[in-house]
Amino acid sequence: QVQLVESGGGLVQAGGSLRLSCAASGSIFSINTMGWYRQDPGKQRELVAIINSGGRTNYVDSVKGRFTVSRDNAKNMVYLQMNSLKPEDTALYYCNLQQLLKSYWGQGTQVIVSS
Repeated sequence: QVQLVESGGGLVQAGGSLRLSCAASGSIFSINTMGWYRQDPGKQRELVAIINSGGRTNYVDSVKGRFTVSRDNAKNMVYLQMNSLKPEDTALYYCNLQQLLKSYWGQGTQVIVSS
């Protein structure tokens, strides 16, 4: 089993920054993809940023140049540095880990960006 615990969400003014962290524990394999998704009520969950164990990243167009995903393989951690936040970034952010054709989710951390 795999457990994911997010932290770092909160309330911030537009233009501000937040850093999300996610700690993975359990049966973690060296080859995996970790990352972040977000969901607003009434909307589908969308990919924000992912990074594989080799360091290759992928971002949704709306956050390119503002968000940076990174990971610490030794600690099984993934981070999301969010800069120049906009009100439309407001959502519940979920940590995700994919390995061996399985997908695992954290409980989510709320990000609210006020205008």
